[in-house]
Amino acid sequence: MEAKSILSPHPRHTDWSRVPVEVLEDGTERQMIVGERVMVCRLRFAPRVVTPPHDHPHEQITLVERGRVLFTVGDEQRVAEAGDVLHFPPNSWHGATMLEEEVVLIDIFSPVREDFLNKNGS
Repeated sequence: MEAKSILSPHPRHTDWSRVPVEVLEDGTERQMIVGERVMVCRLRFAPRVVTPPHDHPHEQITLVERGRVLFTVGDEQRVAEAGDVLHFPPNSWHGATMLEEEVVLIDIFSPVREDFLNKNGS
């Protein structure tokens, strides 16, 4: 999958249906739109997929577009659902367990997650 890049000085309008879908492990799909200093990922998870707790140096904002998710944030757990927004400062310990339905998350990262691009050979 090739990430869409918005490095032009001109604004662009992108429809998610035109962004390539990368199939990841365990019933997860990812789409990416990459700018110069920010990245937006749309992730679709099958029910009960677990993303193990982790941290990274990127600031992250997550919008729950569809479904319900049990988030681990530091030592706490909380359920987020469609319409909720979470903010993870750099190096925050976090993970997620999808509950009984498909989940769609929009993750916004700054700076760009080069590790996501490198997995694709981009």
